[in-house]
Amino acid sequence: MRTISDGLADHLATPVTTVCHAWRVTRRDGTVLGFTEHDRDLTFAGTTFRAASGFQASDAEAAADLSSVSGEVAGAFSADAIGEDDLAAGRYDGARVELFLVNWQDVDQRLLLRVGEIGEVTRAGGAFRAELRRLTHALDRVSGRIYGHGCDADFGDPRCGMNADAPAWRGEGSVTTIRDATHLKVAGLGDFSDRFFRYGVLTFTGGANDGAALDVADHRRTEAGVDVTLWLPPPLAIAEGDPFRIVAGCDKRFSTCRQKFANALNFRGFPHMPGSDFTYGYADGETVHDGRPLHD
Repeated sequence: MRTISDGLADHLATPVTTVCHAWRVTRRDGTVLGFTEHDRDLTFAGTTFRAASGFQASDAEAAADLSSVSGEVAGAFSADAIGEDDLAAGRYDGARVELFLVNWQDVDQRLLLRVGEIGEVTRAGGAFRAELRRLTHALDRVSGRIYGHGCDADFGDPRCGMNADAPAWRGEGSVTTIRDATHLKVAGLGDFSDRFFRYGVLTFTGGANDGAALDVADHRRTEAGVDVTLWLPPPLAIAEGDPFRIVAGCDKRFSTCRQKFANALNFRGFPHMPGSDFTYGYADGETVHDGRPLHD
């Protein structure tokens, strides 16, 4: 339940008001930005809300239940506010957004209207439109585990137990040749065996894609050098010389966990669970039934 201060309530009761909207955006990297539709900057709650940022909100329907009703905010790209490269690099994905109604003549008279996060962002013609999702949209996410032969942990997370920062499991290098947006020839990984980084994660540590983490589809050693293939292209163009770090890949198989990482005790799958075809099987004189696991 929101409580309107006496000062703001009295102001809203007057025939003419001087109110506007202001947005505070907190990115997941901790960067805080403020924007307002007013024609001059406003400062309150420890944040400067910048004018002339091109922000404009759409109408949004409020709901008292837990439904994930969303609104929208639109704006123009600005070198001093939000850049197109920042949006393309995903730096605003999942950012927290606080929407205020504020009396620009007395910023102490303000009301926090809603809190949400940035969802889908579309870009066209030098402008952007961002979906503002209610925090209750997280209740729609599928959570929990499923039964399967493969491991459902990520390499290096607490459930996996491996230290992904250990020198044995990570490498550093740089891009030497760009065949296309997903096929790269790299330097610095010559000491690692073929396909060691397949299904791993490559994170750029410099260049236009600094901080962008990308899944690795393949890693090959050839006579001509080392090739790395990405599943998807990065948000921005790669340049020769761009540095990166890369973490060993895991294909989620029990045999890989046991042989490559010696981490079988932490395997988070069910490798010996019978498959769906087992249900339709039957005993015969040719199949060996000696209690051995069906899968390695």
